[in-house]
Amino acid sequence: ASSPDEEWPEAEKAEKLARGAALKWASGVFYRPEKLEGLGHYRRRETQRNNSIQSRLKSTVQSYLEGVSAGLEQLRSAAQEVQGVCQDLGAARWALLDSADHFQGLQQMRKLMEEHVQLASVVQVLPQIFSVHEAFSHILQLLHGQHLLEAHVELMMVEQLRDDILSQLHLRGLSGAQATVLSYVSGLQDLNESLAKQLWDIVGSSLRLVREDPVLFVTAVRIIEREEKIDDTLLLEATFLPPGRPKGWRQKFYQVLQDTITGGRFHAPRLDAEGPGLAKHLAALQEDIVCELRVVKDLMVQCVPAHYNILSVCTATYHQALTSHLQEILQEDLDKQGLFLLLEWVLRVYHSPQMMAHPDLLPEVDVSALDPLMSSELVDQTERRYVMKVKASIFEWMQRTLEVEFKEWFREEEPETDHQGFFQSALPAIVMQMLNENIQVASLITDSLQQKIYNMALEELDGFLGRLREALVQCGKEHQQDRAVPKYYISHLLAVLNNSLALRNSVSSLHPDAACREVPGSLQAALDRMQKKATQLLLEELLLDLQPLCLQLPSRKWLSGSQLVGSMCEVIDKYAKDFSRVRKPLFTLLLAESELLVVNQYLRALLLRKMVCKSRQERGQLCHRLLQDATQLRELFCDLGLDRGQQSLEAIFALRELICLKDPDLLSLEVLGFITKYPDVSDEHISTLLDIRGDVSKEVRHVVLEMMAQHPQALPEGYRPIFSTILVPVPELPFCLRKGKCA
Repeated sequence: ASSPDEEWPEAEKAEKLARGAALKWASGVFYRPEKLEGLGHYRRRETQRNNSIQSRLKSTVQSYLEGVSAGLEQLRSAAQEVQGVCQDLGAARWALLDSADHFQGLQQMRKLMEEHVQLASVVQVLPQIFSVHEAFSHILQLLHGQHLLEAHVELMMVEQLRDDILSQLHLRGLSGAQATVLSYVSGLQDLNESLAKQLWDIVGSSLRLVREDPVLFVTAVRIIEREEKIDDTLLLEATFLPPGRPKGWRQKFYQVLQDTITGGRFHAPRLDAEGPGLAKHLAALQEDIVCELRVVKDLMVQCVPAHYNILSVCTATYHQALTSHLQEILQEDLDKQGLFLLLEWVLRVYHSPQMMAHPDLLPEVDVSALDPLMSSELVDQTERRYVMKVKASIFEWMQRTLEVEFKEWFREEEPETDHQGFFQSALPAIVMQMLNENIQVASLITDSLQQKIYNMALEELDGFLGRLREALVQCGKEHQQDRAVPKYYISHLLAVLNNSLALRNSVSSLHPDAACREVPGSLQAALDRMQKKATQLLLEELLLDLQPLCLQLPSRKWLSGSQLVGSMCEVIDKYAKDFSRVRKPLFTLLLAESELLVVNQYLRALLLRKMVCKSRQERGQLCHRLLQDATQLRELFCDLGLDRGQQSLEAIFALRELICLKDPDLLSLEVLGFITKYPDVSDEHISTLLDIRGDVSKEVRHVVLEMMAQHPQALPEGYRPIFSTILVPVPELPFCLRKGKCA
């Protein structure tokens, strides 16, 4: 056996530490000799303390040992009891194994007991179930006699009986008995359907019944409310929900009422969606809806509970049905009248006092909180469809007007005149009236539609002016082939000019905003092009009559003093009398253009068929003739009303000064002044003028042309070209041999 120190090394370590501590303490206490006297007393005290500790340790160990002994005894007793229980369990196991065959008989007995309980439960309620069929017959008689309240009371009693029986069977878990009861009372479903059918027929005729026989409608509402309360109670409290519940008859009431409202008129066969057909349909809708909402507001509201909100429901139903119905109508290919009627009805009539804002409906009926009948996108789309239809109509109408206008040209009559004697036609009035009426009609709908129609009208007017110009061109070509057709060609051209002025003055009045009456630039340009073309055709007529006279310029006969310019003045005066049939700004324009044409033709004849003066005397004659012709023409145009400042004849006077200059060496200065005043003059023009003088040397010519090259001229703004339209042939260069001088 091992020693205690080997088994408990911690005890040995502790003892050493204790001894060391005791020696340290003793050496410290008894270090002084005087302290040794108390050593015996200390030894006795420590001896007593050790004895006390040892006795307490013995007592503790004794108590521990007694507890361990008691525990061991209890463990021994428990082991014996466990052994007895194991023996009992084994015996029970063998007993259970011996009786397993008897359990199947017990299962069959349990099933028989359950069936017996179910049959007993059914037997208890047989008297009540047997009375059900008699109740069914009575309820059916009441329904046939339209005694709906009494029929519903008995029906509720039968349903309550059925529900109570089914609830009891459900709590007992007797599903087989439940099926038996349900099969016996299956006639309840037919009675419910029969009652519901009568109720929905009544609701479907509610708008008529509240006026003729409100009692029947109120009866239907009372029955619906009874069923709604039963549904609510069962959903909140019952643990068992009977078959057919919840019925939801109040929701069905709303559905039937909505179907009644929408079914009669909004799902009608395809209607005539154009013109009068659509107008009648919309008028009928307006009248019917207002009338029926009056009935709902004044009569039906009093027949139903307040929480039904029947007026709001009907209003929303009409509104939604109209929304869908209008979209269906828009699927049709409506003409412009149909589209206008639809837009007017939606945006104006619907919210007007003639319909939803009717005094009899306000303030209870309010559709402002509902979505619009047509969304802003659909309204914009419909407006664009309407604009396209109107555009096609205007185009057709304008084309017909244009055809009629030019048919008038070939009549043997002058165009009509106004009270001042100016030529005119009905074309501006017809066109402007057509456009203005469409713009004003559009203003009855929305400002956006009016603006769309206005923009379209300007586009169509622009296109019309272009077609009118093309027609003028075509008519001018035909007239050139036979100037006798049309007979009053010039008069009709003058009427066109007056018409263009009338259109220009009237276009600004088309704008919807009175404060903004500017004519768009593109339309101004179209009017200018048409006016320019008519003016050009008139000047071509004048030119055709002047050309035979201009062909005689220049000539020796003319130089010697013929009446050639006098004849030209007679032609000009004749045309001026015709031009006086246009209004003053156009008359002045025609005079100015005619004067420029005469000057151009005069200069053209002088420069192209140049006559070289052979002597100073001939130059004098030429200058005299130029002075007389220019003076005569200037006096003519002044007499006709064209101011000198508006005339171009000064170019002839200036050209005369170049020819009359006596000293050729001064030509460069004179030419410089000439090209400064007429910057469209070219070198060829000046060379031709120098040739006409007949006395200009090559050196002087070279100086003049070099001076022109050093002083190029730019055309100032607003300058009316005179010489640029006169193309003078470039003189041929002389042929030179190599290392030789030119001839």
